[in-house]
Amino acid sequence: MQRSIGLLSLTFIAISGILGSGWLFAPLLAAKAAGPSALIAWIIGGFAMLLLAATFAEIASILPVAGGIGRVPMFSHGSVVSMAMGWTAWVGYSTTATIEVEAILRYSAGLAPWLYADGHDLTVWGRVTACLLLLFFVVLNAFGVRLFARLNTGLTWIKIIVPALLALVILSAEFRYANFSAYGGFAPEGLKGILAAVSSGGVIFALIGFRHIIDMAGEARNPQVNVPLALVLSLVVCVAIYAGLQIAFVGALSEKELADGWAGLHFSSELGPMAAITTAVGALWLVSILNISARISSFASALVSVGSNARLGMAMAQNGLFPKFMQHLSDRGVPMFALFINFLASAAFFFALPFREVIALNTVSIVLSFIVGPIAVVAFRSLLSDTKRAFKLPYVHVTACAAFIVATLIIYWSGWHTMLHLSICIAVGLLLLMYRKLRGKLEELDWREAAWLVPYLAGIVGLSYAGSFGGGSGMMPVGPDMLVIAAFATAIFVLAVRSSLSQEKFDHYMAEEKADEIDEYGADGGGPIETTGVQR
Repeated sequence: MQRSIGLLSLTFIAISGILGSGWLFAPLLAAKAAGPSALIAWIIGGFAMLLLAATFAEIASILPVAGGIGRVPMFSHGSVVSMAMGWTAWVGYSTTATIEVEAILRYSAGLAPWLYADGHDLTVWGRVTACLLLLFFVVLNAFGVRLFARLNTGLTWIKIIVPALLALVILSAEFRYANFSAYGGFAPEGLKGILAAVSSGGVIFALIGFRHIIDMAGEARNPQVNVPLALVLSLVVCVAIYAGLQIAFVGALSEKELADGWAGLHFSSELGPMAAITTAVGALWLVSILNISARISSFASALVSVGSNARLGMAMAQNGLFPKFMQHLSDRGVPMFALFINFLASAAFFFALPFREVIALNTVSIVLSFIVGPIAVVAFRSLLSDTKRAFKLPYVHVTACAAFIVATLIIYWSGWHTMLHLSICIAVGLLLLMYRKLRGKLEELDWREAAWLVPYLAGIVGLSYAGSFGGGSGMMPVGPDMLVIAAFATAIFVLAVRSSLSQEKFDHYMAEEKADEIDEYGADGGGPIETTGVQR
């Protein structure tokens, strides 16, 4: 692989992932769930993602490996945890490409009405077109990381400028302060509405795009400095933009649009609520820009997600869950076989699930894979105690435990129905693991280090059923349920940290990783692990 991505390109990779199709629709979804208090949902979501990103920032400064989400757990908790977390992340990443490609088609439905049969579901030719567009992103990524980074950087400037300009135009054209106190008050649905907006109202779906930095860390220049900086910069910029858009959206709504309350908000505009609001305030010149920017935003996000998922697929092959041929790199340093397999998986979602269910599955599966960050960062304090860190998480045990609790709460807030979909995906991954083991494709598995994973998964499914979110039974009321989740997550966190790899196993896996680096980068010490100074 080529270490060609600098700080600006790395930051823009995350910004491109965060400012995808979400900025055109998330303000509406969050407002429907929480009313004006959706602004608090963005602040909570931003804090939660910064907390999680901080754990990965320290990890990436010492282990900047390609496909980080699927590879990092291998060095902290062994093969079983690594495969489980990598599998859930891979499912989520595969759906991201599906979502962004379909978003492009939805924005183009007015130009090509044959794409949709009833305005909601893709026709046969619509699905064929979606697959061809997805294949186009595979081809672009095949040209290598340099072209990928340059193309994405140019597109991301547009993605930053247009949403910021949109917020300023709406705020300056017409702003109704009364909307923040009328129609049920600032928080019409109370705490439950705010938390629902965080998990299923588009907030986490949008902000979790920072993950692409972690997966591209193996191709970053000076990763021990650039990766932590890019994580923080991208989240701060994007949370500010989303908060501005949310304020502008709430303040621009008319009495007619709020006649049925916040939950009854609906816009028929082809480009969604932001275009409708822009038209209503008389900024017709900006609608044309939105028309173009909508497609550019999803185009850039699809480009990033396809490239990032290829690195994750390669990492899963290194872990042993996926076939070894997916590790193969082209002359341009691109995992071509992983790109192709991921293309087939992403294309399958066009046929397997409705669009809304794909979005729900995307958020919860990716957040679940992120729970490994808080426990791994604590484990590496012991396993790599002498390694210098460009960024060091303060009060690591307390901060990491808080990050673990936050991630668990986000999963819980996604609701019972979404957890059912996730349970099916986890079951498929388990079957794949058993099949690979029976075929003799896997060496001895690290079951002891995964002792915390089964009670965690079983517990979060059971608690989701008992909760009040997304079709839960309501046995646990909102408020006390968070205390139960926090206690449960804390207990699992302690067990997970104690279940980390022994020093002997860790040294063995590090030796294997360095051998792989020599194959990829040569024996001149140019691999990402070698450049950080890790000596094992």
